[in-house]
Amino acid sequence: MAVALGLAPAADGAAGPARPRAAEPDPPALVTEASLRRARAWAARRAGRVAFAVRVPGRLSGLRSDEAFPSASLVKAMLLVAALREARGRPLRRAERADLAPMVRRSDNDAARRVAARVGDGGLLAVGRAAGMRGLDVSGPLFDTRVTAADQARLFWRLERLVPRRHRGFALALLATVVARQSWGVPRALRPRGYAVAFKGGWRRGLVGQVALVARDGRRAALAVLTSGAPSTAYAVATIEGVARRVMSSG
Repeated sequence: MAVALGLAPAADGAAGPARPRAAEPDPPALVTEASLRRARAWAARRAGRVAFAVRVPGRLSGLRSDEAFPSASLVKAMLLVAALREARGRPLRRAERADLAPMVRRSDNDAARRVAARVGDGGLLAVGRAAGMRGLDVSGPLFDTRVTAADQARLFWRLERLVPRRHRGFALALLATVVARQSWGVPRALRPRGYAVAFKGGWRRGLVGQVALVARDGRRAALAVLTSGAPSTAYAVATIEGVARRVMSSG
């Protein structure tokens, strides 16, 4: 259970029989039809190629969500899950922690290559199968792994179930504490509005993407936004922030 994301139920420490209480209204849905329309309209007007997917209970929606993009550093979230699944029956070794932490928090490429050498393509494919991915392609170089917004949203939606319980807190802590200079996009858009966010971004010339698990008021959603061909990195980051603000109805 993702305590780091505020998903743990509140404990009731009162002794004795439970007292009847007035029914409280459910918190508002994080994503609505109206918020999806706003996000799609925003994304469709942006320069370059934009795809996004948002996963909430019982539903995955978006725009161009099944189109494939090179992953850039988004593959590092998959490497994290693959490495932790391989260590399901034991504590992490010091060398493993020394690679996983900078790989996620600082997006260290050398650390990612070392992790990839340990888990192999088979580890990534196993994560893809477990997450229900449909468009994953690991046939090229590591940072050219082909991903879709829909598959990235599926990955983060199932993140807590995919990571072994003994390593779940470690994984969520890394994804929630990415260094400040890389905390653009979804966290910049939603954290000031009270959302907890665990995320990973990927970027290189002409390519910027981000995937996040967000929670607020006991509800959660997974959001992935992928862009290519934007006029600049700053423009692409603004696109990701704009989609996040619009797709979350209470944002």
